[in-house]
Amino acid sequence: MTGADRIRIAAVQTEVTTDPAVNGRAVRDALRQAADGGARLAHLCEGALSGYVGQDKPHFDGWHIDWAPVHDELHAVTQLAGELGMWVVIGGNHRLTGERWPHNSLWFINDRGELVDRYDKRWCSNTEVTRFYTPGTEVRTFDVDGFRFGCLLCIEVNFPELWLQQQALDVECVLFSTFSEDPIFDVLARGHAAANGFWVSVAVPAQHADAMPSGVIGPHGYRITSAESGQRPAVVCVDLDRTDPDLDIALHKARPWRRVARSGTLYPTAPADDPRSIDRTVI
Repeated sequence: MTGADRIRIAAVQTEVTTDPAVNGRAVRDALRQAADGGARLAHLCEGALSGYVGQDKPHFDGWHIDWAPVHDELHAVTQLAGELGMWVVIGGNHRLTGERWPHNSLWFINDRGELVDRYDKRWCSNTEVTRFYTPGTEVRTFDVDGFRFGCLLCIEVNFPELWLQQQALDVECVLFSTFSEDPIFDVLARGHAAANGFWVSVAVPAQHADAMPSGVIGPHGYRITSAESGQRPAVVCVDLDRTDPDLDIALHKARPWRRVARSGTLYPTAPADDPRSIDRTVI
């Protein structure tokens, strides 16, 4: 469903293995479900296509990985995205040159089946940055049907400055992909959504869904939709609707007011000239 003030997205929850071929089949099945649900964009978790080092460190240690299946599966996903006429944001390991560790990335695929951009996780964990991944350096956003999307990955949920950066770039929905099984990530994501007045789509692997299921958080900080409980694959579709009366305060009052407040023009910068304000010991 699309419109001037509305877009339908799908938060996708697949079981992620270390076999790109297995992952790719699960992803393509989920994308067809998302398209059947009317989604214009499908959002998948960290490592959804290639697998992720999280619980499978021994498999990835040393990166003696056959990259050909990753390439083949990514090509198959891009081709299907074009057939379905749907944008896809999907996580995976992005190969670098020679012996360099890969990026932990989100690939952006447009509705014509073209790989148009990529977000590389910038703030990696200590284990990631010392053993597995090369950090990225750039924030990336993209627009679909007049809505601006941004992306963050996993541990980046812990850094408010990264979320404030999204707000400053006029992002309306942050696509938050993770492999975490820590339920506090859901609390943090909801807080960032409410503090910044944007939607947050959450995509996790099915095996970790008990801690934080895939779904979409509204600009008011409450979940609009979530996958059903249980460690099962799921596709949940929801409209991001700027005209939703339940979101009026969050979108059209709180968000612009906070922007003015952060600009420094709303509050005085010079000390008060009232002596009873200056003297902090007076009663």
